[in-house]
Amino acid sequence: MIYFLEDDNSINEAILYSLKNSGFEVKGFNRPSDFWKAMDEEIPDLVLLDIMLPEEDGLSILRKLRNNSETAKISAIMVTAKDSEYDKIIGLDSGADDYMTKPFSMMELISRIKALLRRTQNNSVNKEIKIGNLSVNPEKHLVNAAGKNITLTYKEYQLLLHLMQNKGIVFSREKLLNKIWGYDFDGENRTVDVHIRTLRTKLGECGAMIETVRGFGYKIGE
Repeated sequence: MIYFLEDDNSINEAILYSLKNSGFEVKGFNRPSDFWKAMDEEIPDLVLLDIMLPEEDGLSILRKLRNNSETAKISAIMVTAKDSEYDKIIGLDSGADDYMTKPFSMMELISRIKALLRRTQNNSVNKEIKIGNLSVNPEKHLVNAAGKNITLTYKEYQLLLHLMQNKGIVFSREKLLNKIWGYDFDGENRTVDVHIRTLRTKLGECGAMIETVRGFGYKIGE
């Protein structure tokens, strides 16, 4: 998922259109307040940030992301009209992974996004994730709960891995169904609930780490 924060509607729509046509899942925002609301629901893989924005400037947003342990590793590209060397240095020193100045080629933007995502995914895809007594090793496809190796089905494993990769983030049944199973939630489907129930059982004492947020969905925490 990519989040794009830009208050110019024409630029916002053009970039959203190009990214979606290139196969990316992307959401656009005109105001920082809407961006932060979305961050509470789902943490993206990458953010594109303008600097000059209403309510709060892009550099302030970037610093907040970097200072929060849950969002510190999100890839970030500044997309701005501020093109002096000093501005670029400030942006990169504030935690941006890349810096592009307007106007720019859509093809170049897409290439830079792909390159950045490749680097970050290669660095993190095989890293073991550990929360309390529960750990998942993506490279070896192993799950260990309280010292015991746990056998999971493919979907159970994907569901657990997704929750652990996004510790503390609450996911609705709709989002989990779309992310893990790839289809829409119809309001009656109990697939997610059934898999959460079997996951809790198989994980034993660690199963309690998968928390139900009444009326919304699930999250994982210590």
